[in-house]
Amino acid sequence: MKNITTYVGVDAHKKDLFVAMLIGDQTTPVTWTVPNEPNAVRRLVRKLEREAPGPLRVCYEAGPCGYALQRQVTTPRVSCQVIAPALIPRKPGERIKTNRRDARKLAELLRAGLLTEVRPPTLEEEAVRDLCRARDDAREDLQRCRHRLGKLLLRRGLHYSGRNWTQGHRRWINGLTWAQPAERVVVDDYQLAIAQLEGRLSELDTRLAEIAQTEPYREHVGWLRCFRGIDTLTAILILAELHDFRRFQSPRALMAYVGLVPGEDSSGEKQRRGRITRTGNALVRRLLVETAWHYQHRPGVGVALTQRRKGQPGRVIAIADNAQQRLCRRFRRLAEHHKPAPKVVVAIARELVGFLWAALQPAN
Repeated sequence: MKNITTYVGVDAHKKDLFVAMLIGDQTTPVTWTVPNEPNAVRRLVRKLEREAPGPLRVCYEAGPCGYALQRQVTTPRVSCQVIAPALIPRKPGERIKTNRRDARKLAELLRAGLLTEVRPPTLEEEAVRDLCRARDDAREDLQRCRHRLGKLLLRRGLHYSGRNWTQGHRRWINGLTWAQPAERVVVDDYQLAIAQLEGRLSELDTRLAEIAQTEPYREHVGWLRCFRGIDTLTAILILAELHDFRRFQSPRALMAYVGLVPGEDSSGEKQRRGRITRTGNALVRRLLVETAWHYQHRPGVGVALTQRRKGQPGRVIAIADNAQQRLCRRFRRLAEHHKPAPKVVVAIARELVGFLWAALQPAN
């Protein structure tokens, strides 16, 4: 009896946890509901350990509840897995969905070995990742505020001939005269919001730069900065979001994780490949696409890149040089074949992932 494994599926929500337990080859699970509170979770763990004859395996879907439940449930006897929701098998004919059914389904699929586990970050990794996401939220808010002011000026027929949001552009906005007092109030309010968000963004960038100089990020940030188009901020954002490159066994696995591989709907002798899957981490995917634009120019090592490469391993610099030669050549070749620029950039970003994966592998 001690070798019989007990499988537990948990459908986690803000207020309640819907639990389904299967002991060994049992066909009908035992189900019940507990509050999603620390004390109730501790009682749940004690109950599972008391009723299970052998090892305990618990799982729940990754979602807004985060990884707190995983840390509360895990004990020397209980192993808790966080499951990727998008990769859970689903029957095409299923038309009924309830919390209890979801918990039962998780337990059954866990026993069958058909679930894909998400690697939970540590508390330190999660804190840095949240800081990175707060920075990205501030960037989006700043972009929205700038757009609001820009569209207001457009509605009034006011156009600036140069680049937006330079010092000259700001002086031009400040020098505008408004016939209606309400218009002046709106412009001042937008400018105040922009100034506040720029200050927030600058402060968050400073904090991230400080973290990039500490362990365990300092070495890998230095390696990523050897690549064209990647500086400290981009490097720490990528590392914080992925939080462990060793969990990707191959470059293709990392490409699939960031959603840069093409979707496929093939049957028989027909192969149909469509747009990229866009699954996984959207922030990393955006950063990689932004970096890929730098490879539209001819290969070269400028002053800034030379400075970033000082003191870095020759192995990483060689990989970065190979990436630049290949990606610049491929960018130019695809453009010559009149491929749409967005498709070209995505193709370059996908290949860049392979070079980044190779650079971050431990040296033999």
